[in-house]
Amino acid sequence: MSAIEQCRSAALGGHVLRCEGCGTDQVSYNSCRNRHCPKCQSGAAKRWLDARQADLLPVEYYHVVFTLPAPIADIAYQNKAVVYGLLFDVAAETLMRIAADPKHLGASIGATLVLHTWGSALTHHPHVHGIVPGGGLAPDGRNWIACRPGFFLPVRVLSRLFRRRFLEELLRLYQAGKLQFYGEHTTLADAKAFKSWLAPLRQCEWVVYAKRPFAGPQAVLAYLSRYTHRVAISNSRLIAMDEHGVTFKWKDYRTKNGSKGRTRHKTMTLEPGEFMRRFLLHVLPGGFHRIRHYGLLANGSRKSSLNLARELLNAPAVAAMPADGGDLTIAPPTFVCWHCGRAMLILQTFTRGHGPAIRAPPSGQTR
Repeated sequence: MSAIEQCRSAALGGHVLRCEGCGTDQVSYNSCRNRHCPKCQSGAAKRWLDARQADLLPVEYYHVVFTLPAPIADIAYQNKAVVYGLLFDVAAETLMRIAADPKHLGASIGATLVLHTWGSALTHHPHVHGIVPGGGLAPDGRNWIACRPGFFLPVRVLSRLFRRRFLEELLRLYQAGKLQFYGEHTTLADAKAFKSWLAPLRQCEWVVYAKRPFAGPQAVLAYLSRYTHRVAISNSRLIAMDEHGVTFKWKDYRTKNGSKGRTRHKTMTLEPGEFMRRFLLHVLPGGFHRIRHYGLLANGSRKSSLNLARELLNAPAVAAMPADGGDLTIAPPTFVCWHCGRAMLILQTFTRGHGPAIRAPPSGQTR
């Protein structure tokens, strides 16, 4: 929280800039670059998306969501790295096993999974969004097998396998002593109590949701730009902070739009301490990767797998970067004048905790 509080303030240092066009002086404070900061993630998302452009194939793309039931979500909060990691791996295994089954697709597929841990009201709601090309490589690697138009894999089959494999692996982690329990869940440290707690989870429905295919590759990128680097709440959803508390917009998915004049889009006001508590529920463990690639898109084999897929799809190869690592285009300026759009030059750099020599406040914003 201290990183987010100090973001783009003199506490982190910055630069004094001058526009080479209109001569306007501006101050640009450094960003915290914390991955939970709403202000810093837009730039990170753009850089990540630029790198993903070359991964797109000329096929339909599908969006699937794997969600943990509420009882397991409680355990996940007390064992974030272990249970979130298990959510990633079991969701990916489920997709690839069902896709490899000749009764369904009979192909090796790839998937990009993104972890979200929040609901719209900032409650703890861990789930992964999967972006999956609509097809895969045949077992012999000589053909591309496409999904049926508009249909990826049966969600009921995905849900059943996801539930069974997740509970099997969760039990294995428990038996290996890798789960910890606190508060009202301390009784689960007893093996008999844990077994009883697991029993109803084998019977309830686990939510696996598949959406309609995206309308072309650019729609995939537009979607990814909204989801990959999203944090629990963005600045655009904040409405007010006053004597009543923090007011923000949220979406009630239990309400159907237009039903009896009600709308999904609502506002909520929380006492500041409760608002901060809910925001901090979603801070991830250090070093934990919230975007992961599997199958054909796995980092170790992505380049060769995608090249083979393009060859089988008769798609044009992606243009290679220059051998010296340079860019074919002129890089845009780091700082751009808010007034006239010209490049800005750095006049002075100041370090953390030291303000600029120019005493005037910033005359505008930079981007």
